Amino acid sequence: MPATVVVGTQWGDEGKGKLTDLLAKDMRLVVRYQGGHNAGHTIVVEGESFALQLIPSGVLYSHTVPVIGNGVVVDPAVLLAECDMLEARGVDTSRLVVSGNAHLIMPYHYEIDRATERALGKNALGTTKRGIGPAYADKAARIGLRVQDLLDEKIFREKLEVVVREKNTMLAKVYNRLSLDLEEISDLYLNELAPRISPMIGDTVSIVHEALDAGENVMLEGAQATFLDLDHGTYPFVTSSNPTAGGACVGTGIGPRDISRVVGIAKAYVTRVGSGPFPTELEGELAELLVERGHEYGTNTGRRRRPGWLDTVMLRQAARINSLSEIALTKLDVLSDLEEVKICVAYEVDGERLTRLPYHQSVLHRVKPIYETLPGWTDDLSAATSVADLPDSAQAYLRCIEEHVGVPITYVGVGPGREQFVQFHR
Repeated sequence: MPATVVVGTQWGDEGKGKLTDLLAKDMRLVVRYQGGHNAGHTIVVEGESFALQLIPSGVLYSHTVPVIGNGVVVDPAVLLAECDMLEARGVDTSRLVVSGNAHLIMPYHYEIDRATERALGKNALGTTKRGIGPAYADKAARIGLRVQDLLDEKIFREKLEVVVREKNTMLAKVYNRLSLDLEEISDLYLNELAPRISPMIGDTVSIVHEALDAGENVMLEGAQATFLDLDHGTYPFVTSSNPTAGGACVGTGIGPRDISRVVGIAKAYVTRVGSGPFPTELEGELAELLVERGHEYGTNTGRRRRPGWLDTVMLRQAARINSLSEIALTKLDVLSDLEEVKICVAYEVDGERLTRLPYHQSVLHRVKPIYETLPGWTDDLSAATSVADLPDSAQAYLRCIEEHVGVPITYVGVGPGREQFVQFHR
């Protein structure tokens, strides 16, 4: 049975957690394939909210095996704290498997992340300062420590000594920061964290392939989103990995032919956190309304998100990059009670109409959105369970998106709860 990929199509915070939770009920494996604890998924089950950072959303189903793939960077302390939180709330985490090839986030990654952002000043990228970028940088530089290194004390110590020496030199001479203690780090990772992490470590590539070979359903879950992708996002205001569907192959060890379904998650409007271009960004009362109604504050950081109208130029690009087979649109209910709703269908720059995302960042910063304006609706959508429950104007909004993007909308979110969705197309 080929795999299903769930990917964000905007700048993150589209509600991927809810959709992955919805699909996970039919999955044997749910595999996280990139990112770290800089992204959070919020899932509401029977009124109870679960904020997940590293553990895949499928953990809430007893029949599903949650897997952290090789493309993820892992802070073991954060992972264990998340396990403890879930266990305390009655969720069994004993099925969790962590790839031995996943890279570790170390204390010096946090220090370098904070120091770099401070040094950039007004040009700071707005990272979460959780060591994600520096961990991926070490991976690319081939000096990273991996989860499997926790199983070999001698190897771990040898690698750590080399890296700590280099990082302390950098922290002291470049950033004027205090040195980190090798023994403290070694003791924390080998004596406190490794004994608890070791039983979770496994050969996740084989686990995924065996499930696929057995005809079982497998879902690959990304963090962040298409326009935070290191290669295809609004660089440099991006993450340090590849959240796109192609990254799912690299981050789990499967090939493109193992994937048959790519579900793109899009919010009914757009938000982004931190710096970077945002053609449809809103300000003023409407912006504040969307932020408060949509609870647009970071799951992990609490940072306010910047809101704007839905942008189909971006969405079309995301459909291309990810080979989307369908779209799941979330938070349609947030747009209720507006007299009119707008959809960006093209850009204008220097008198020219653009229907594709400009490749040059300087151009993207200057574009002006061209909108199609549709009537709003006053109905409360939170109790809707079928298309017939959606007002005609809300249905027209959805069909307008489909027309401009060329991809069918299958699911429509009408509230935060697990069951608050409508199947728009089957």
